[in-house]
Amino acid sequence: MASAGYDRHITIFSPEGKLYQVEYAFKAVSSGNLTSIGVRGADCAVVVTQKRVPDKLVDPDTVTHLFTISKNVGCVATGLVADSRVAVQRARFEAAEFRYKYGYEMPVDVLCKRMADIAQVSTQQAFMRPLGVVLIFVGIDDERGPQLYKSDPAGYFIGYKATSAGAKEDDANNWLDKKLKKGAALTVKATVQLGISCLQSVLSQELKKNEVEVGIVTKDQPVFRRLSEDEIDSHLNEIAEHD
Repeated sequence: MASAGYDRHITIFSPEGKLYQVEYAFKAVSSGNLTSIGVRGADCAVVVTQKRVPDKLVDPDTVTHLFTISKNVGCVATGLVADSRVAVQRARFEAAEFRYKYGYEMPVDVLCKRMADIAQVSTQQAFMRPLGVVLIFVGIDDERGPQLYKSDPAGYFIGYKATSAGAKEDDANNWLDKKLKKGAALTVKATVQLGISCLQSVLSQELKKNEVEVGIVTKDQPVFRRLSEDEIDSHLNEIAEHD
């Protein structure tokens, strides 16, 4: 087999120019069978993800994939739960360090670049492994308004109008590509409902209010917050009426 042994060491390229361990990290992101969506509106940025409680004995309030990084930045972590927590902890440290050093909140793109740089180091060292997690960050930038950024296990990061991560990433990106009109200015309500509709469409099921999590930042309320189950329910009802 041509690729024999090339996945033993993280730093060795295969003849095709691949780092197999990094590709395995991407597979690990999909292994939880969860999908997350990020959408940027005219005055807001929204992240939507599935909420699946693994066991009847688990307290549902402790199950989440949404995390507050700093006052104005939130993220959805898709992939291995333990790796997600490590990545989120590091992102919080970086944001706090930046705030302490420079006296203002860390911009979303700077934070995402920093997290991507840290992830990229894990592809260079034989004694480290890449974290099996994709982070989608949202926040309001003082100069550029709503921001949506994504970083992956390879250390690649870039800004998006809309994006997704997880098991149904390709389907979700195709759906968003068709639905997102060029130059369309989405309201806050339309942005939230586009994200939820995308998730329902790629999963081919109608989600209940306790099966979905929504995080949002708006220009009026730049502090990252989660929507309550009642707020999610009203959005789900409106989507059902439109359909």
